[in-house]
Amino acid sequence: MTSEILNNYHPGLVFNSRGLAEIVLWAPCLKKAEVTLPSKGITFPLIREELGYWTAVSDRIKPGDLYEFFLDGEKKRPDPASLSQPSGLHGPSMALNLKDFIWQDGSWQNMPLKEYLFYEIHTGTFTPEGTFAAIEEKLDYLKELGITAIEVMPVAQFSGKRNWGYDGAAPYAVQNSYGGPQGLQHLVNACHLKGLAVVLDVVYNHLGPEGNYLPDFGPYFTKKYNTPWGNAINFDDEYCYGVRQYFINNALMWLRDFHIDALRMDAVHSIKDFSPTHILREIKQQVDLLMEETGRKHYLIVELDLNDSRYINPIEQQGFGIDSQWIDEFHHALRVTAGEAKNGYYSDFEGISDLARAYKDAYVFDGRYSSYRKKFFGIKASGNPGQQFIVFSQNHDQVGNRMFGERTSQLLSFEMQKLMAAAVLMSPYLPMLFMGEEWSEPHPFLYFVSYEDQELAKAVSRGRKEEFAAFHARGEAPDPISEGTFLQSKLQWDLLKQGPHQTMLNYYKALISLRKQHPVLRRPERENLKVSANETTETLVLHRWQHDEQVLCLMNFSQEKQEITLPGPETQWKKLIYSADTLWNGKASPAENFRGKDIIMLEPESALVLGRRYS
Repeated sequence: MTSEILNNYHPGLVFNSRGLAEIVLWAPCLKKAEVTLPSKGITFPLIREELGYWTAVSDRIKPGDLYEFFLDGEKKRPDPASLSQPSGLHGPSMALNLKDFIWQDGSWQNMPLKEYLFYEIHTGTFTPEGTFAAIEEKLDYLKELGITAIEVMPVAQFSGKRNWGYDGAAPYAVQNSYGGPQGLQHLVNACHLKGLAVVLDVVYNHLGPEGNYLPDFGPYFTKKYNTPWGNAINFDDEYCYGVRQYFINNALMWLRDFHIDALRMDAVHSIKDFSPTHILREIKQQVDLLMEETGRKHYLIVELDLNDSRYINPIEQQGFGIDSQWIDEFHHALRVTAGEAKNGYYSDFEGISDLARAYKDAYVFDGRYSSYRKKFFGIKASGNPGQQFIVFSQNHDQVGNRMFGERTSQLLSFEMQKLMAAAVLMSPYLPMLFMGEEWSEPHPFLYFVSYEDQELAKAVSRGRKEEFAAFHARGEAPDPISEGTFLQSKLQWDLLKQGPHQTMLNYYKALISLRKQHPVLRRPERENLKVSANETTETLVLHRWQHDEQVLCLMNFSQEKQEITLPGPETQWKKLIYSADTLWNGKASPAENFRGKDIIMLEPESALVLGRRYS
């Protein structure tokens, strides 16, 4: 009965088929709630319903009107489910009818998850303009690169105009400086017309420190649990039903009204919920119902730091049913293998032996003792297919959380960059690129914010400096408040046709094309796989096969030439791509064909991919 009641209340303001505004507000502790239209000088009451919901149906609000809620005759606040905040988090909300957008993607069919090749984008720094419209201008480039899905970092309204997006405080509103909700709809429509899927990053573990007015409406947070951002969002304490409904409907809105193909949910290990049905499981159940209703396919992806396959196991196996997860441990093992200092969380990783384990087992820590965590950590994920794991050599976190935001291009050699790209794209998992890595972008991706609260801004700047001082980092951390920090993080598109940048881009295109076209590589399967690592020579051999096709990826992470003997029997192997080829600014011009038992002298910091077919 309770769930039936909740399904009658969808937070926010929508326009029905008669053009009337239907308003729903959840505020169980209020005694009085009203709607004000400042430009029209109109105020009218909301009617209190069951379970703390307040409602109204009105012909006095039209699309484009600004409105606010007046709480207990004391506070004026924007709608907690506002779709648009044209003057920022602190101003009134704008009434919009999302159904007014004319979609042209009726023939679009979301591709199977196994075909996703992700490209992570931060809207503000991807282009000089920093808007959704400007991303549209780059879609042909992304298609030519071979990308199949763009992953857009969070777009929920945040304070000011500069932010990574994880400080959003209005989860339903689309950042006004990016182009607002209509701009996002237009971008998704354009992507679908180009054959590109769209993944949207959403944050259900916390809200930003500025402009978070949810506590004025109800118990959206609980003191039961502490998180890195303070009190946890209330998913299982008193009044949690309204909070759960708020976030479930948010997820459904992106998929239904913005035609988003997949959601990537940020840091779900920080979501605290001991309900019989975890909030992620309930979101999955509701998404399944939406798919039945619309006929459209959607996926749910999580960032997860628990090595707990329960999150990605099917609902019928008592899992949460999540389709795929980011797997940071592959990244950490790869970075240490490539020479990353074993500090912080990298201290747990043993380099190439753990990289081999990541290829084979997905979770590096699957019950092993973690010295960094000081406990036995993780469980095995032996029954989970390769498409449930997303791997990368860099992403916004791993770059931006460095003091100077250095990309791989500034930390490692040109040859090692090519090797790491092969390590990701030849894996049995779903690969993701971070914007600009494909042309070896030298600009950093720094941490930046633009809080309007000056005291908060000063505190963040001070905290950033203290954080790195504690790590005895050399130099002074760039000021996250400075506009220069943001501008320094923008991609340099003029580099694409210059020297080594053009070479790197062409190399990535060749790797991606091989990944997509080869019958073994295009299948993210873990079963038909063998991996061996030599810690002395710092070499790794990744052997994958499917029916009568085989692929061998030889990787040399050392700075010396290394010998590798090809596995027998004595049959032909054909070179598919070699990162050390002169074609890619390397020093080698190897033969095109090899035989089993041949000894190959592999160039330093290189990857050689061979293929063969049974006859």
